[in-house]
Amino acid sequence: MSLRSTILRAWFSRREPAIEYFRRHPLEVQQKMLCNLLRKNRHTAFGRHYGLENIRTVEQFQSRVDTFDYNSFKPWISRMVAGEKNVTCRGRVTLYAKSSGTTSDRSKYIPVTRESLWWNHTLGMRDVATVYAANHPRSRVFEGKTLTLGGSCMNENGNLVGDLSAVLIHETSFCSGWFRAPRIATAIIPDFDRKCEAICRECAAENITAFAGVPSWNLELMRKVLDFTGKSNLREVWPDLELFAHGGVEFKPYRHSFEEIIPSAEMNYMETYNASEGFFALADDPSRDDMLLMLDYGTFFEFRSGEVIVPLEGVECGKVYAMIISSNNGLWRYEIGDTVEFTSVNPYRIRFAGRTRQFINVFGEELIVDNADTALVAACRQTGAVVSEYSVAPCYMSLREQGAHEWFVEFEREPDSLDRFARILDEELRKVNSDYDAKRKTTLERQHIRVVERGRFLEWLRLRHKNKVPRLVNDRRFADDFAAFCDNRRG
Repeated sequence: MSLRSTILRAWFSRREPAIEYFRRHPLEVQQKMLCNLLRKNRHTAFGRHYGLENIRTVEQFQSRVDTFDYNSFKPWISRMVAGEKNVTCRGRVTLYAKSSGTTSDRSKYIPVTRESLWWNHTLGMRDVATVYAANHPRSRVFEGKTLTLGGSCMNENGNLVGDLSAVLIHETSFCSGWFRAPRIATAIIPDFDRKCEAICRECAAENITAFAGVPSWNLELMRKVLDFTGKSNLREVWPDLELFAHGGVEFKPYRHSFEEIIPSAEMNYMETYNASEGFFALADDPSRDDMLLMLDYGTFFEFRSGEVIVPLEGVECGKVYAMIISSNNGLWRYEIGDTVEFTSVNPYRIRFAGRTRQFINVFGEELIVDNADTALVAACRQTGAVVSEYSVAPCYMSLREQGAHEWFVEFEREPDSLDRFARILDEELRKVNSDYDAKRKTTLERQHIRVVERGRFLEWLRLRHKNKVPRLVNDRRFADDFAAFCDNRRG
């Protein structure tokens, strides 16, 4: 083992006792997070408005402070963006993760305080290395660099605004050159194609041992790397490549594509939950398919099931909750729009279950993203298909026609039979969702599948300045827009 690896392993291992502590004392750590947030921010405008100085218990906090979504919290954020100090957190916030969401053109400005930059997002990335090194004591990942595909950011009225990845890269420049590739100037090039070209030129000869980011965009980059180098797989480009730390979307639909482009038993995949609103969880056990909820990053968690909101000690295994956070980035009782399922309460582990707004329930079928992903994986496995992207929307009932779901599917490799693929997909959906099965017996016919030309989803994302394909949409807004987009491209 090189001196570099020895030093980095020793440095990262210093976090192991803290991680073990919150595993053993989760409620104590969460109480401390809440108390720290109340104490530090009691004299802000938000703190004075809600009397944070006089709150001592979780019950008081829940009874006195409203819950928010982006629209209701936006007036506070607008004051921060305008340059006002001490609004919902101490000092002035000059960093914002800008997100357009998945079904709306409205931009969201999520504050990123200096405290959350270092003690939430950056600490989370450090813990990825900590946990990975502990699980793989013979790993050579520290012998090389991590390739990070960032977005872009710009100055807006004295604020640095852009994709979270770009903001983090810009503000943690000390990592560049030693831990990370490419150079900052390359990583934040706005145009995706130009960025990929520059990364290929700069990084093809580097010793890349890991890469990180959203699966869809990274998959496209990796294809371009192969085109640039003329190699057949990524291990021929980077022989020591061993880790992809992924997040942002469910990995199941992409896994087979990555296994084909990196055909190696030594390649490891590690899920992380690093959203614009905070770094929340990471996969700490390679034998499991869930993530450890990280409890000491300056976030106090609450979870909503229907109208009932509970702190951590009130959650139940197997139940899906909408996540609500109060955190060191200036958000208070803020529902981030994600749902999670608890898989363990000792320690607390979660599995991402989808977006609160990404479901289809037009006919009472209660279809969620996890159902769709599970059924899709089964259909691919049985027909030899590989799916790059997909999205689902309802087809409404008419006087003479039943309702249905329209699936837009982009194949990396097409199935041996599209009809068989559709049949298996339908059968698997009926197995995993009893409501869907009941409606298939009455009001729903089998889904309609529209095969999308390769690359169309990525083109649509770039044109609409979005990062993620909406998987399930409860109306036709995305479907009609995307269908028209595909038709125009074909014409």
